[in-house]
Amino acid sequence: MKVVGDSIAIATLGASAFPVPPRIGEGSNEQWLAQYRSSSENADQVKGLKVDPSKNAEATDNLLTPNRQPDYQRIALVIQYLGTHFSGWQRQPRHRSVQQEIEQAIASVLKHPVTLQGAGRTDTGVHAAAQVAHFNATGAIPAHRWANVINSRLPDDILIRASASVPSDWHARFSASWRRYRYTLYVDKRPNLFVRPFSWHYYYAPLDESLIQEALNPLMGLHHLAAFHRANSGRSHSWVDVQAAECYRNGPFIHIEIQANGFLYGMVRLLVGMLVRVGKGEIHPKDFTELWVNQRREKVKYAAPAKGLCLLRVGYPNSPFPPEIWFDTQPKFLLPTSVEAEYCLN
Repeated sequence: MKVVGDSIAIATLGASAFPVPPRIGEGSNEQWLAQYRSSSENADQVKGLKVDPSKNAEATDNLLTPNRQPDYQRIALVIQYLGTHFSGWQRQPRHRSVQQEIEQAIASVLKHPVTLQGAGRTDTGVHAAAQVAHFNATGAIPAHRWANVINSRLPDDILIRASASVPSDWHARFSASWRRYRYTLYVDKRPNLFVRPFSWHYYYAPLDESLIQEALNPLMGLHHLAAFHRANSGRSHSWVDVQAAECYRNGPFIHIEIQANGFLYGMVRLLVGMLVRVGKGEIHPKDFTELWVNQRREKVKYAAPAKGLCLLRVGYPNSPFPPEIWFDTQPKFLLPTSVEAEYCLN
């Protein structure tokens, strides 16, 4: 057994746990897919052992010694944050991050450093309505009280909605079944200061949400989405199991929601950037599908602005939190369209 980054790799899986997907013209995607599913089943058998040993070697020993009871409690958090003034979720030197702010708040209580493990890593400027994370805590503070304790030490752009005790092998990232993102476009020609921090003000051309939905439909299922995978990603493959993909209009807003088992680095913003071109009739939905099927990454040049994107929720087989804590907690704006406003005044 060896430690690799923030996880424990089982030697029998090794570096080839997930085979490298074929390039165009090199091998069969169907053959790779069968290997991927087989490897995924093997990985599922050990995902409960994936922890961060760098900060808490004792916790690692506890997981690897089933008969030993841990002398800490694992605390899960549901977290909201306004991403405007953060350089993303992940801790990084010389830049403000959500992870670091919360870790410092917890450490001020426990009087020693802690590591917070998140369900996903949002990029600079991206918001979260129900991010999930966990940490290990010693002491007598009840699990449900941790939310208030941490909130009293956090800045105004982060909020812990709830905290709960979870088993010692529960992991915010590896125990999750899916993540769901929502992208919001504000398509009225009139600017609005109150929606600006949470949407892309796109008024240059009318958008047809039915065309966007037509382009989204073929994305359902397990696909190789290298066309929407930004460079500098640590992920070894670009396969994503898309479980839901929908586009709908709400007054002067168009919402695009994507749910998947996981997301590639920059995936949603690149996807929305291309879908806007579909919505205004610049690209046919069939051409959009051919683009990602043939892995034409060079054709995807523009990413939608980060401020319109929100990590909506994270799903677990047995969530430690009731639905009212994490389900659809990003409010939707209710504004009349230009036509509706004129009708009300007449």
